[in-house]
Amino acid sequence: MTTKIAIIDDHQLFREGVKRILEFEKTFQVVAEGDDGSDALKLVEAYNPDVVIMDINMPRVNGVEATRGLIEKYPNTKVIILSIHDDENYVTHVLQTGARGYLLKEMDADALVEAVRVVAEGGSYLHPKVTHSLVKEYRRLSSNSLTKSGGFSQPIEIRRPLHLLTRRECEVLQMLADGKSNRAIGEALFISEKTVKNHVSNILQKMNVNDRTQAVVVAIKNGWVEVR
Repeated sequence: MTTKIAIIDDHQLFREGVKRILEFEKTFQVVAEGDDGSDALKLVEAYNPDVVIMDINMPRVNGVEATRGLIEKYPNTKVIILSIHDDENYVTHVLQTGARGYLLKEMDADALVEAVRVVAEGGSYLHPKVTHSLVKEYRRLSSNSLTKSGGFSQPIEIRRPLHLLTRRECEVLQMLADGKSNRAIGEALFISEKTVKNHVSNILQKMNVNDRTQAVVVAIKNGWVEVR
């Protein structure tokens, strides 16, 4: 099936670059483009895209406001936000509007393509660097909550899920929690990026989760990975 995509970004050169990357994929079709968040609603109404890729910073209506308006009228709209900000406060605020993805503009082509595929299939996708920031914030808040409730702040014992994953898959899961991209994981483990993708797919299937972000959250809650 063809995934129909709308791109909304006020920088035409960047928008053209994103479009070119996406249209290298045979199953992707860019059906609409806009240069401001005010275009979002009319583009969705006119073209019914499967995924909307939206810049967060635009001159008249920004990506957060536009996403909120889209989700209110069309709750099933799948939005991926593009941003230069990796601060967890930005990410949390954006996700609260209903966006399904958050990508940094420093992303590579593979991350963009993977994000669109995951979100189109109903999952969520966060840039690896953003995932790591959120994981650290989650651990900090959990630790503070435990301290305030009278618990003890002690080092968490890491128990690798060898009952579920292979040793190599445990290594890959840890690197996902570290915020490494597929390419960086491949370089660290001296394996191809394709092999990394296969490992990630196996991890998601074995953990019964839809995307790498969910895998990391589950791993954190179960004490399967370190936050460092």
